[in-house]
Amino acid sequence: MSSSDLSAEKRISGTSERREQIIQRLRQQGSVQVNSLSAAYGVSTVTIRNDLAFLEKQGIAVRAYGGALICEGNGAAHEPSVEDKSALNTGVKRSIAQAAVELIKPGHRIILDSGTTTYEIARMLRQHAEVIVMTNGMNVANALLEAEGVELLMTGGHLRRQSQSFYGDQAEQSLQNYHFDMLFLGVDAIDTDRGVSTHNEDEARLNRSMCEVAERIIVVTDSTKFNRSSLHKIIDMPRIDMVITDEGVPAESLKELQRAGIEVVLVKA
Repeated sequence: MSSSDLSAEKRISGTSERREQIIQRLRQQGSVQVNSLSAAYGVSTVTIRNDLAFLEKQGIAVRAYGGALICEGNGAAHEPSVEDKSALNTGVKRSIAQAAVELIKPGHRIILDSGTTTYEIARMLRQHAEVIVMTNGMNVANALLEAEGVELLMTGGHLRRQSQSFYGDQAEQSLQNYHFDMLFLGVDAIDTDRGVSTHNEDEARLNRSMCEVAERIIVVTDSTKFNRSSLHKIIDMPRIDMVITDEGVPAESLKELQRAGIEVVLVKA
């Protein structure tokens, strides 16, 4: 075999291995970004775009602004655990949480949905006073155990261990006798045409109940969740008052949010 043949074989092998690793990232995260993949594998952005184009032809991914999303139902049959989600985009989630916490003043009554971004909000509320927090998330509640200035309420209900959250009729009914100033809602997917959605039907139903008893609905999500759609819709975009996300949000999505009259707060990615 000639040296050129060996070189080609090595290049093909490297490409195949890289694409397999990209598929694994898609399955774990739901989306990937061109620039981060380029840096991770030490190849050009053109090479990464070719990889993503190949995966799109295979029906594994669909290309989106700045990266790609995994196709619904392909490979990602299971919902990521809270531990898996916590390891993703932690710095961005903390920046989003900081922007959210600045909205919370003494006397406010808020709902913190279960999730990793709302967990970061809870961690930053420990020094707040005269705040009432309702949550369905075990991780959120645990973060507030030592927050003496925060009155903590739990929805109760059936526990989903995968998401460390409670759901069901009991959880939904527990909200009906309350009125809250703000709901901070974490989502699995956000699409400016289809609204916000999540993997689990029970959680979507509980989230809708939360929306019904909150004066303001504030979606807290990193930009990788845009241009995605999960199976179970929570609410349509016009119901949302504010979105707190990072500067990586696709430009067209940002325009659509602003066109819909939704206030947008951008944090540094």
